[in-house]
Amino acid sequence: MPHHVAILAYDGLCTFEFGCAVELFALDRPELGVPWYTYAVCAAEAGPLRAAGGLTVAAPYGLEALDDADTIVIPGWRDAGAAPPAALLDALRRAHARGARLCAICSGAFVLAHAGLLDGRRATTHWRYLELLNTAFPAVLVEAGVLYVDDGTVVTSAGSAAGLDMLLHLVRGDFGVDIAHRVAQRLVVPLHRDGGQSQLVERPLPSSGQNAIARLMDWVRENLRAEHTVDSMAAHACMGTRTFQRRFKDGTGLSPSAWLVRERVALAERILETRPALAIDAIADLAGLGSAESLRRHFRMHGLPPPGSYRRAGKTAPVAGR
Repeated sequence: MPHHVAILAYDGLCTFEFGCAVELFALDRPELGVPWYTYAVCAAEAGPLRAAGGLTVAAPYGLEALDDADTIVIPGWRDAGAAPPAALLDALRRAHARGARLCAICSGAFVLAHAGLLDGRRATTHWRYLELLNTAFPAVLVEAGVLYVDDGTVVTSAGSAAGLDMLLHLVRGDFGVDIAHRVAQRLVVPLHRDGGQSQLVERPLPSSGQNAIARLMDWVRENLRAEHTVDSMAAHACMGTRTFQRRFKDGTGLSPSAWLVRERVALAERILETRPALAIDAIADLAGLGSAESLRRHFRMHGLPPPGSYRRAGKTAPVAGR
């Protein structure tokens, strides 16, 4: 059965976060050739449900629909300081008890916290609400400043666009990197931003420097098999090495070397999924990782199973079903 997603709607609905969830899970994607998610939009309370921008939302289902969901998405909450309805909290506790995956974008983390489902767990929220989450719910292990935190069956993200990163992370885990890449292409967004990247860029990049680094990143992605060093990448971006390293870290939250390895590992994952007959040594070479041993080491460092096990796991199909 396709993986079934319930998307919450509530009075004071955050329309961007809600739209992200609908875009990811509610659109038909026959071009992917996999059994895509089914979905239900569920009202967290009685209507009318007013949304940001002067809209009114009529949800076709109520809280009872959460009982059948494999994943529940909470797209923000109307007020980080406002307690959610008791019936919603009870429904979320039941869903968690039976193993459903609960995902909150931005202030939606407070709904899970009120339900007691973040106690003893790592979680995050928008940078504006981090102090409040820490103070109001001291049992939550708040991760400050990151884009999203995946703590097993409970996943939380920072605000707005970070929610899209989190949702693509879910797609990547359910269907594999190749399917996630194709979905990201349709959304015209980067395939994957690590959850540990910073929410805030402390010093905005000058537009010329930002454009130069963006062009460099695109070029490196197209040439991952080639040899790259920090010096060579800085030269390609027409910057001094130290300036390049500083601006790259400010803009991405990663050092150039760490980003390069991450991109090569992601390419190796995609090749493993799409070219099942290709030898591991050849995959390592194509991804610019040199050897099978180097590939295994970097997979291990990124929390991935050995390449052979990764391939046998069959990541081209969803790993969680209804």
